[in-house]
Amino acid sequence: MPRSIRGAIHHIDLNVSDLEASRRVYALVLEFLGYELVKDSGGYEWDLKEPGDGRGASIGLRACDPAEAAHVHRRYAPGLHHLAWRAESREDVDRLHALLVANGVAVLDPPAHYPQYSGDYYAVFFEDPDGMKLELVHAPGWI
Repeated sequence: MPRSIRGAIHHIDLNVSDLEASRRVYALVLEFLGYELVKDSGGYEWDLKEPGDGRGASIGLRACDPAEAAHVHRRYAPGLHHLAWRAESREDVDRLHALLVANGVAVLDPPAHYPQYSGDYYAVFFEDPDGMKLELVHAPGWI
């Protein structure tokens, strides 16, 4: 029986104000990264399968409570600051950046080297429709 990595993230569900607008951004990013859409009813869910045992992680989108739809994500308030995914290479980061720009996704900071995070940290930062900061990073010398 395959062994799970204790402490690894199993899934993340995000509440969004506009399910279809968010789907356009997350589908673009997640499918670029190799996630597969596994649920498209009552919300969306993408799974990333690890080679071999098929286990991995899942990211889901759920419609927020309509009474909370006007609430704006505040990055520096308590809660999630940003969500980052690993890239295979700097070129991977650059390819996603081009895809984001071609699809009108708000890019906060284009691909750049960020030595203040680690010596080989290279990332692009962008936003989802609710203003949540997202990132694709290539940092081979970092965790």
